[in-house]
Amino acid sequence: MVYKKDLDLQKSWVELLYKIKELTGNRPADLNAVLFLIGVQELGMGAKSFSKEEKQDVLHIAICKVLSLAGYYVLEGHDQEGWPHWRLAKKLPRFDLIEQEKLLKIQILEYFKKEIDW
Repeated sequence: MVYKKDLDLQKSWVELLYKIKELTGNRPADLNAVLFLIGVQELGMGAKSFSKEEKQDVLHIAICKVLSLAGYYVLEGHDQEGWPHWRLAKKLPRFDLIEQEKLLKIQILEYFKKEIDW
């Protein structure tokens, strides 16, 4: 999906947050909360307690997954504990923080459209 304006992206993002609230009962607080949900989904281990390091790994899984939809990462496989491992497939563009956030939001929306069928 192509977003012509930042306003279109923001509108779609807020709609996604409310869809997640309908499903889970909680509206994600921010981008990281949505990424964490995606990471847990992709990890496929269900609800469990994660250490601080594991939480960072879950966020990494989510970032790699959503950016894989744009060809930036490729799934290499899973380790013995079931954690996915990704390989950088093409260099990420140099963006400032605002542009990085936009890219992630666009790819997260794409993830929910393709992977979750929203």
